[in-house]
Amino acid sequence: MRKYLIRDGDVISGAAIAALGVYIISVAAKWDYMSIEGPGPGFFPIWYGIAMVVLSLALIGSKYLKPAVAVEREPIDWPGFSRAFATWLGFVVCAALLKPLGFTISFALLCFFLVAYVFRRPLRVALITAVVSSIAFYLVFSVALNVSLPTGLVGF
Repeated sequence: MRKYLIRDGDVISGAAIAALGVYIISVAAKWDYMSIEGPGPGFFPIWYGIAMVVLSLALIGSKYLKPAVAVEREPIDWPGFSRAFATWLGFVVCAALLKPLGFTISFALLCFFLVAYVFRRPLRVALITAVVSSIAFYLVFSVALNVSLPTGLVGF
């Protein structure tokens, strides 16, 4: 039964996350860890990468330490898989739209898509959620914290 662990989703995702953590650590190690003012630009990514590696190895280890029992494989939840993939695709499209549309509009479109398609809520609820969330992010970051968000061709 242990030979099938290499095809287990937790083992595969744990290995991928561990590899990503190692990459983050290797890139962040080239940055200043500490500066005169305090933690440098490499401080957070290094610790984030370390946490990713440790937790992903713990996930893999938990699979190997579990007693091997014959488990009936559950069928793949294709509707759930398609919604998860659509969520990932929505984030990719949102990131691609940041430059031409700006954060406020691209984030509103992402929220609308997630609420309407992934969570299957009425379009009115999705629209209200998108507008309120986008305005809230703008008020918190741009107004209250004075952090500049990406602006698009329309200026916000």
